[in-house]
Amino acid sequence: MSLLPKGNMGLGVVVGFILLVLLGWIPIIGAAIAGLASGLIARGVRRGAIAGFLAGILGAIILTVLLALGGAAVGALVGLAGLGALVGGTIGGLVGIVLTVGNAILCLIGGLIGGAVRPD
Repeated sequence: MSLLPKGNMGLGVVVGFILLVLLGWIPIIGAAIAGLASGLIARGVRRGAIAGFLAGILGAIILTVLLALGGAAVGALVGLAGLGALVGGTIGGLVGIVLTVGNAILCLIGGLIGGAVRPD
């Protein structure tokens, strides 16, 4: 008897997000592992893809906000308080968006694979 007989998409999103936070620094493989775990927990190709994508998007939003705030703080310390923070925050936000969109797509692909491995 399995602990999650029909799969749990919410738990898949949470586990995928936590793994993305812990393993996201590893290029390509970290996000794919997070998506794979999401898909395995959610069970089913569609549910796995949705769980992996939601975990990737949640991670992307949080990382983009953190990079924007960090860029604003560094910009404020380096340049004029207002202008430096604006430029630093913008650059940090753009870098966050570019980096994390790839992670969201990789989580989606990993979720597809994980869901296909453990069908409903």
